[in-house]
Amino acid sequence: MAMLASYTALDMAGRVVATQGRAARWWLAGGSTAMGIGIWSMHFLGMLAFRLPIAMGYDVGVTALSLLIAIGSSAFALWMVCQRELTWLRLAFGAILMGSGVCSMHYMGMAAMRMSPGIHYVPSIFALSVAIAVAASGAALWIAFHLRRRSQNVMLLRFGAAVVMGAAIAGMHYTGMAAARFSANTVCAMSGSGISDGALALLIIAFGGASLAIALVTSVLDLRLEMRTALLASSLESANRELEFLALHDSLTMLPNRALLEDRLQQETKNALRTRSRFSVMFFDLDGFKQVNDAFGHHVGDRILTEVSRRVRAVIRACDTLARMGGDEFVLLASAGEPTDAAYVADKLLATIREPIDVDGHSISISASIGIAFFNGNENEHLHLVKQADAAMYRAKELGRNGYCFFNASMNEDAQQQMKMLLDLRVAEQRHEFVLHYQPKFGARDMHLAGAEALLRWNHPERGLVPPGEFIPLAEKTGMIVPIGQWVLNEACRQMSEWRSAGHWLRGIAVNLSAMQFNHPGMIAMVGDTLARHGLDPGCLTLEITESTAMQDADASIVILQQLHEMGVRISIDDFGTGYSSLLYLKRLSASEVKIDHHFVRDLTRDNEDAAIVAAIVALGHTLNLKIVAEGVETHEQQEFLTRLGCNYLQGFLLGRPMPADKFVERLAHKDSHLEFDSGPMPAYMSA
Repeated sequence: MAMLASYTALDMAGRVVATQGRAARWWLAGGSTAMGIGIWSMHFLGMLAFRLPIAMGYDVGVTALSLLIAIGSSAFALWMVCQRELTWLRLAFGAILMGSGVCSMHYMGMAAMRMSPGIHYVPSIFALSVAIAVAASGAALWIAFHLRRRSQNVMLLRFGAAVVMGAAIAGMHYTGMAAARFSANTVCAMSGSGISDGALALLIIAFGGASLAIALVTSVLDLRLEMRTALLASSLESANRELEFLALHDSLTMLPNRALLEDRLQQETKNALRTRSRFSVMFFDLDGFKQVNDAFGHHVGDRILTEVSRRVRAVIRACDTLARMGGDEFVLLASAGEPTDAAYVADKLLATIREPIDVDGHSISISASIGIAFFNGNENEHLHLVKQADAAMYRAKELGRNGYCFFNASMNEDAQQQMKMLLDLRVAEQRHEFVLHYQPKFGARDMHLAGAEALLRWNHPERGLVPPGEFIPLAEKTGMIVPIGQWVLNEACRQMSEWRSAGHWLRGIAVNLSAMQFNHPGMIAMVGDTLARHGLDPGCLTLEITESTAMQDADASIVILQQLHEMGVRISIDDFGTGYSSLLYLKRLSASEVKIDHHFVRDLTRDNEDAAIVAAIVALGHTLNLKIVAEGVETHEQQEFLTRLGCNYLQGFLLGRPMPADKFVERLAHKDSHLEFDSGPMPAYMSA
C-alpha cells in the first residue's frame, strides 16, 4: 500500500506539472487526497497486523483527524515538488514539515486506540522513527521533483522510486511501533465503542484501495487522452507547417513563390540599406518553352522546369534566392551588386540551362532570356525591381534571346506601354474594336478573283489602327491568341456566309492560325462548329499555318492536318522556305498549297539566288500536286516572272491591298477587273 501510494504521488506530481490553471489545482487536490489516503491506509493496515491479548478499537474522531493530517502533508509535498526550483534549504524545510506530518499521522493513529494506561515510547527509538520520517520525506521530495516530468524511462524510474519510498514510509511506521511499550494490565478504551478491526479492514480496502485505484486509473486515462491530444497537436502542427510551406513555395519545383520572394526582397532591401550595399534581381524565362510544352506534353514541360530549377540552384550561392513566378518564369535575388558580377552569374545561368535535358527518350535543348535590375539604395525601389528586370528580359528576347540585358529607364516606359496595351487587349473584343480586312488572291494567268485572306486589325480608340506586329506577339505570350483566333475564324466565316447570301460569289477564304491555336486541343472541334454555325462547306475554308509551326512537332502536325483534310478543310503552308523544311515530312502533310514568302519575291528580278529558290519551290510544289501562292507582289515585273515560273495564285499590293468588308464587296461586284484594288503602296506592316 505504501508503494502504491508513493507511485500515485509521483504520477500526480507529473500531472500537476503538465497542466496549468484550474486543471492543475484539481490535480493537486486529487493527488494529495489519494496520496494521503494511501499513507493513512498503509498505517492502519500495519495496525491490523498488530496483535495484543485484548480487544481493540479506534476512536472515530481521532482516526479521521489522522487522515486529514496525512492528506495535508501530501498536499504540501505535491505543492513543493511542483515548484520551478527545489533548493537545498527548501528541501530541508519541506522534509522536516512533511516528516512531522507523517509522524503526527502515525502517532495520532496510535492515540486513536485510547489505551489505558497510555502507551509508553522508548525515546531513542521514537527519535529514530522521526528521523526516518524526515529522511524518507526528504528523499521522497527529491525523487518526486526530479521524476515529475516525463522522460524516456520515466515509468520504470517511478516504479523503482515507489519501491524505495514505500519501504521508507513502512520503515518509519514499524520503527514507531517498535518504540511503543504497553503495560501488562493495559486495556483499550475504544473496545466495543470505536471502529473494530474488521470494520477498519473493510474501510481500508474499500476506501484506501479504491481511492488509489481510481486516482491511478484517472491519471492513466488522462495520460492517454493527453498523449492522443499531443499526437493530434503534433499532426496539426506538422500539417500547419506543410500548409505554410506550400503557401510560400511552388508545388512543382519547391522553390519560393511570389509571396516568399516579396518577403525576401524586403529583407534584402533592409540589409542593403543598413550596410549601404547593392544587390541584383534577375528575371528569366525559357525561350520557346510553350512550344516544347505543347509539342511533348505538360508532363515533359514539368520535368524540364524541375530540372532547370535543380541546375540553377546548383550554380547560385547559398545566400541567393531563386523563386518561380509561374509558368516558365523565374526570379533570382542575387547578392551580385556590380554589373560584372551580375554578368558572371547570368553567364553561368545561361550555360547550365543550355545543356541538353533528357526526358522520356528526348534530348531537348532550351535556352533562356535574362533581364537584370539593380537596387541602388532607394528605400521603395524594391517595389519596382521585379518589373524592371521583367522589362529588361523582354528586351533580351527582342535582341535575339539566349542572352541577358541590363535594365535602363527607357525600358520602363516600354513596359508600361506593354502593360497598358495588354489591359486594352483584354477588353478589345468586348468593345468590338477588332476588325477584319480582306486581301484578294488572284489566279496568276487569267487574273480572276480566286479568294481572299482575312487579316486581323485592331482599331484602338486612342492609337488608331494598331499594326498586328505590335499586339499579336503579346496575345501569343499571354494565351489570348486562342480566343482572338476563334473570333477571327468565326467572323471570317460569318462574312463569307453573308457575301454568299447576298449573291456575291467567292471561291474561298483563308484564315491564319498561330502555333498556339494550331496545337490547342479544341481546335478541330472549333473549326467544325464554326463552319456548321454559318452553313459553309469545309472546302471554302483554307487554314494557313507557318512552316515552322508545322515542323515543330511534325508527327503531331500530320495527325492534326489529316483530321482537317478529312473534314474537307484546305491547308496552306505559309512562309514556305523560311523555316526548317523537311521534304520527308512535307510529302506527308495534308496540304493543298504552299505560299512563297514575300522576302523571296521582293528581290526576285534582281537576285538570281532568290529566283532559283522560287523556281525550286514551284517545281517541288507541282511535283507534290500542291498549288503555289506567291505573296508580296508589288511590281509588274514580279507578276510576270512568277506567272512564267508557274505560280497558280498571286497576292500583293500591286493587285490589291487588304480592305474592310464593305470595300471588298465592291470588288466582288466587279470581279472582272483587278485595277480597282490598286490604290498605291502601303506600309509593309499592313500585309501581316
